[in-house]
Amino acid sequence: MLDRIRASIPALPPAEQRVAKLLLLDPRSFATLPVAELADRSHVSKPTVVRFCRSVGYDGLADFKRKLAGTVNEGVPFVHRAVDEDDKVGDIVVKVIDNAVSALLKYRNDATSHAFERAIEALAEAGRAGRRIEFYGVGNSGIVAQDAQHKFFRLGVRSAAVSDGHVQLMAATMLGPGDCAVLISNSGRTRDLLDAAEVARRRGATTIVITCSGSPLALMGQGGANQVLLAVDHPEDYDRYSPMVSRLLHLTVIDILTTAVALRLPGELRPMLQEIKKNLRAKRYAQPE
Repeated sequence: MLDRIRASIPALPPAEQRVAKLLLLDPRSFATLPVAELADRSHVSKPTVVRFCRSVGYDGLADFKRKLAGTVNEGVPFVHRAVDEDDKVGDIVVKVIDNAVSALLKYRNDATSHAFERAIEALAEAGRAGRRIEFYGVGNSGIVAQDAQHKFFRLGVRSAAVSDGHVQLMAATMLGPGDCAVLISNSGRTRDLLDAAEVARRRGATTIVITCSGSPLALMGQGGANQVLLAVDHPEDYDRYSPMVSRLLHLTVIDILTTAVALRLPGELRPMLQEIKKNLRAKRYAQPE
């Protein structure tokens, strides 16, 4: 969280830069001081302190302080403990699990609720209106797209998962206002997804991008009313390592979206879900006693 704020300082207005520098000098105190004292120490107004919190991606001062407290108190670092050739099985188990747990806890502290709120509202509105929700991903991200489609189709909404670049382009061309295109990418540099995102945006669809911040895919149409960035940042090198941690984080984002959208869809869909579960139970050969 602090690294991201430090990197964003050049893009902030001068007054908000002073707030950022005060924060970086003493994050623990910033998380506990009242807004009046923060403003006084930064030589800015109280609304400027709140604007700074929103500029760096949080809902307001309260949300910012909550996330900041989690960061400085828990201090959950992500240390990529690479597996060595001479590691024993027990060491491999510990390293792989530690990497996954650290990444999930770090993302919990970094995730911004206002971006999720926008994405959830767009997806829920598309579901209620019978519009299309499509998930685009290539390679490993294509597997996440299939998982997302599987979860959303059970909610009774029109959904599809597309992993072929040519089909993504054709599918994006058929989208329109009210539809949603969810683009999933670890690197955010895949040419096929960049092309599909541009077409979907031109067609008026809402694009929800799940990728690392600062990537070409994240920067396309940044700040547009119909684009939502759900940034998933991690130190895993996608050029050297199999993207295990990123896939877990992307799957977690999909679970958050699915759960929240399910709660906002009309109540008549719940009997349908119960009927699906009932029919699936009948397909099991061994029934519980």
